[in-house]
Parts: sequence; C-alpha cells; structure tokens
Amino acid sequence: MELLRFATPLGPMALGAENGALVRVYLPGASLPPLPDRETPLLLQGRGQLEEYFAGVRTVFDLPLAPGGTPFQQAVWRALTAIPWGETRSYGQLAREIGRPGAARAVGMANHRNPLPILIPCHRVIGAGGSLVGYAGGLELKQALLALEGGGKVPPGLPPRP
Repeated sequence: MELLRFATPLGPMALGAENGALVRVYLPGASLPPLPDRETPLLLQGRGQLEEYFAGVRTVFDLPLAPGGTPFQQAVWRALTAIPWGETRSYGQLAREIGRPGAARAVGMANHRNPLPILIPCHRVIGAGGSLVGYAGGLELKQALLALEGGGKVPPGLPPRP
C-alpha cells in the first residue's frame, strides 16, 4: 500500500492507495501502518479533494475508490455515497434503501467498517431519533463534519460554509 500523511483542520489524516484506487482513509488519531509517505498523483489528488472539502468548496468526491468488503457492506457503502452533502439518513432508512428493511443493526456494523470515511460519507448516518451515534473517528469529529456540511456552527479551524 502507498501512504500519504497530511494535516487537516481537524487533525492529521492519511490516505492509502493500492492498484490505482484509494483503499483507506485514516482519520485523526488512527494508528498508521509503518510505511513511508509517497506523493503519488492519486494520493495528492485525494489530499487536494479533502482539502477542498474542508474548505467548504467540494461537496462530491471524484476519486477511484476500492473499499474491500462483503457484498452486503458494498451495498451499504454504495447507499452512503448517494446521501447528498448536508443531508443525513438513519440506519433504518439505509436498510430500507438497500432492500433489507430489518437490517438496521447490520447496516450500522457495515457503516462502522467503512475503510474510506468522509469519501464514503458514513458520518451522514444518525440514530433514528436524530441522535449522533457511533463514528470511528469519535462523535466530536462526526459533529464537526456534519456542522461543516450543514452550515451550522463550524468548529474552530474550519472556514464557514460559503
């Protein structure tokens, strides 16, 4: 795997790529594999698009992604990419969208195993009552991402939405 570490307004992150596609986003605080940084065109493009996202000017990512997972996880992750910027869905809504209305908990587990958070926007999934529940990067990071997208109170270090 090729790896690129970089600073963001929310803390240090990294991207991992294999075979011409991004396979991993490392959120702030995640442990990284002991690999040297590589500034490949793909990793630089990924970093650039994430920088644009954090600046509030990019709402859709245009990158080759190759998350490894089961067919069910892949279906959940495809559904996540269909959630527009600034909108949220509940786990139950996602389960219904993929044709598995009784699988809200399984959707939650697939969401938790998403190897490409932010790019595959699992932070846009909330509890049925609107509560912020579960996020690999922590609820504070989830709240910051939702605030960035929703135009609400933007955490320190992030620019206000245009």
